[in-house]
Amino acid sequence: MKDVEKGRKEGVPGVEGVVVDGRVWGKPLVRLSRPAPLMGTVFIGVIDRGTNVLQVRPTTLCNLSCIFCSVDAGPSSRWRQAEFIIDDVEWLVTWVEEIARYKGVRVEALIDGVGEPTTYPRLVELIRRLKESPWVESVALETHGQSLDERVVREWERAGLDRINLSIDTLDAMKAKMLTGVEWYDLERVKKLAEFIARETRIDLHVTPVWIPGVNDEDVPQVVKWAVEIGAGKRWPPATVQKFLEHRHGRKPPGVREIPWNVFWRRLREWSRELGVNLIPSMEEWGMRYARKVPEIYREGDVIRVVLVAPGWLKREVLAVSADSKRLVTVVGLKRWNPGDEIDVVVLRSKDNIYVARPA
Repeated sequence: MKDVEKGRKEGVPGVEGVVVDGRVWGKPLVRLSRPAPLMGTVFIGVIDRGTNVLQVRPTTLCNLSCIFCSVDAGPSSRWRQAEFIIDDVEWLVTWVEEIARYKGVRVEALIDGVGEPTTYPRLVELIRRLKESPWVESVALETHGQSLDERVVREWERAGLDRINLSIDTLDAMKAKMLTGVEWYDLERVKKLAEFIARETRIDLHVTPVWIPGVNDEDVPQVVKWAVEIGAGKRWPPATVQKFLEHRHGRKPPGVREIPWNVFWRRLREWSRELGVNLIPSMEEWGMRYARKVPEIYREGDVIRVVLVAPGWLKREVLAVSADSKRLVTVVGLKRWNPGDEIDVVVLRSKDNIYVARPA
């Protein structure tokens, strides 16, 4: 990305595979590579939630500033203090394979994240290596589509990409600029590329608008209808609707409130009847199934030793590596720290091998 400023590489005493290198939008850019663990946080690496789908998160970067972003991504972020990227594609693929091997199933590798995955500079290589793996059945990619062109899409197709989950939240060009928070977002260009993907490539297209109550109520069914008309859903469902979620560190349009889940599901059933499209597909329709989950190696309340390595994703957080080098850990509640410090922490959260801890 052109916004990345090169700087002096700063390693961590006693820890390999974590380097602070340059800045992006004024924030430190933290690069991960072998032998740093790639499981343990929600924002970078691999996440196993107990199905045959693994979330693969190679970067936190995003060049949009969506006004409803639940993870406060992009240049206008108020809560982020650092951005992250995995430099070592082979190491990332190794983690996917080892987790899949433990689960005993071939997995879907879903390249998603708390940013925009298409900002990842080695994305084609990552898709290709995942697709070549005997432990990966399919590869999917989430994107808002702002960085796409036909050449890039063809590269993804040759690399073996199976599906693109495209987030389009309106068919109105001016509203799209407002929702994405950038004037340069070109909805018509994204729509044309979506039609190209659906009609002229082997890649399946799945359209995923976010319903923001009171903002795009009429737009969402229009987006779903358009997705069906252009041929989305060759192998997977053509569209699903995402729920707007409020998060303490996320962004929220003025006057918008998160609606209860029962109201959300009721509206989806209504739209499904009106449009003749099932917007609540089953796991079977998605090809999803439950699969043995990698067990949490630390439990809530455990006291573990960690090495502090970099600024955390959000303000007042520090990224750490467990002393046994098995997991990444987010540490909260530290007032002062230095890279390389070793401290004992109490685990506050461990679900899905995502660890948050405080000083013991």
